[in-house]
Amino acid sequence: MLLWFAGLAPPAVAAVFASRGLDYRFVVAGAVLPSVALVVDGLWIMGSVLFPIGVMTAVMVGGWGRRLVQRRWLGLPIGFFCHLVLDGAWVRTEAFWWPFGSGEVAGVGLRAVWLLVVMELIGAAALWWSWRRFGLADANRRRDFLRTGRLAVAPRPSRRR
Repeated sequence: MLLWFAGLAPPAVAAVFASRGLDYRFVVAGAVLPSVALVVDGLWIMGSVLFPIGVMTAVMVGGWGRRLVQRRWLGLPIGFFCHLVLDGAWVRTEAFWWPFGSGEVAGVGLRAVWLLVVMELIGAAALWWSWRRFGLADANRRRDFLRTGRLAVAPRPSRRR
């Protein structure tokens, strides 16, 4: 399930934070990485709320005194938090609250195939909406996004009658 996270995290973060300096490439990476990591045994820890808190702490301490470095890398833990929200991770309390819970972590719950397909279609629609909303059809805007990770709302065409 990649499109669900990649499609919904950036517009949600853009709506909440409205930060021009945030690197949305890192937001997408943080939102998608836990899904990719599921193929590696032992990386279930990315489903714990402790993981994005630890990454955010590392970003803030590692970038101490370098505000631009912090702002760029802050997208990664924000993406991890988005993943937890979009995945509904809080319903798997043992994994979500690890290590503060019972200490036992059950396996990853699987969703029905039809639900995964619907979620991926919603993610694809969100990607298409973001493509239009942020004007990524324009080569200059797309190049700027790929180079800097910044998204800006595209001006709407004027409607004259």
